[in-house]
Amino acid sequence: MVDVRAKDVTQREAHARATVLMKPETLQHIKSGDVAKGDVLAVARIAGIQAAKKCSELIPLCHPLFLTSIDVDFKTTEDSVLIETRCGLSGKTGVEMEALTAASVAALTIYDMCKAVDRGMIVKDVCLVSKEGGKSGTWQRSESD
Repeated sequence: MVDVRAKDVTQREAHARATVLMKPETLQHIKSGDVAKGDVLAVARIAGIQAAKKCSELIPLCHPLFLTSIDVDFKTTEDSVLIETRCGLSGKTGVEMEALTAASVAALTIYDMCKAVDRGMIVKDVCLVSKEGGKSGTWQRSESD
């Protein structure tokens, strides 16, 4: 684990995303609320929040963090769900892994809840969109990435 004792406490935020591709009919099941396991996006939101909070238990060298904000939001197209996550805190180390873990677990939850109707779903494009704070400052993914 990296020693962060000498680092300054700063406001830190990270924004990540993931996409779940699926059949249009699968998305209609999600929107209409008739998936057997329940409200897919509500459960995926809670799963993402829990995952961000437990990131240090899942990723061996992550510091346990006291997150002060976690947001998990969804946008849909005709055949996909885009997951957008944001994590924030005031601390000595960044929250990129927490945001990425939240996006990944939310995507996997959507897959799990809908696999009975569409085993061909694809989880893709899990990535960091931006981060702010700390010694390295702000980083933003370019539109071409």
